[in-house]
Amino acid sequence: MKITLVQNAPKLNRTNLDTIVAQVLTCKSDIIVFSELSLNGYLLQDKLLEDAFRVDELSSLCDASKTVDIVVGSAINIDDEYFNCALYFSKGELLSIHKKVHLPNYGMFEEARYFASGEKFETFTSYYGEVAMLVCEDLWHPNTAAELYAKKPKIVYVLAASPARGFEDDSLDIQEQWIALLKSLALHCDTKVVFVNRVGFEDGLGFWGGSCVLDKNAKILEQLPLFDCVTKTVEVKI
Repeated sequence: MKITLVQNAPKLNRTNLDTIVAQVLTCKSDIIVFSELSLNGYLLQDKLLEDAFRVDELSSLCDASKTVDIVVGSAINIDDEYFNCALYFSKGELLSIHKKVHLPNYGMFEEARYFASGEKFETFTSYYGEVAMLVCEDLWHPNTAAELYAKKPKIVYVLAASPARGFEDDSLDIQEQWIALLKSLALHCDTKVVFVNRVGFEDGLGFWGGSCVLDKNAKILEQLPLFDCVTKTVEVKI
């Protein structure tokens, strides 16, 4: 199975949709994966009411998914509630929506002020087996892996918009913390993990990238560089 990781710098508006659809249409992989809120940009704040998508506005992604599965992050308006979601499109339809359960509301983060939270972690059946999706902060809570363990996904997609912090001479603390969490998830749930984190800047926040793929033994199969926009295709055995 070929998985394409798109480590990009989304704009803070809806025009990301057209850009992402265009990229999907040129993709020769089985699955293409984008970061958290890649259809909108991260710091939406009050723009959320205008820029969140309704599901019926994403028909272009449904059409594009006829030839390649798509995992993408977006703000979604569901019955006038707004959720930070991971979406999985396949074979011309929206196969699954994961609503971010754990919304950070400390330090630089104010997500709980703007978004409603999801209530559960689920798996669903894709052409490539059982799949789960997480959005950023979801992974930082110990109950998440415990809930997924019983569901036995073959692959977990983790979409993130993680700002850079904890700079050291030759390392980045936040990256080391993320890698530890991703390895723990892979080992605990006996699953492959695909992590896609964005790059670029928004209103003083800089995002570090470092997207990667891990096998179920927590071995890193591919690691993308820090801070650069990179699109990389990885071969993963299923």
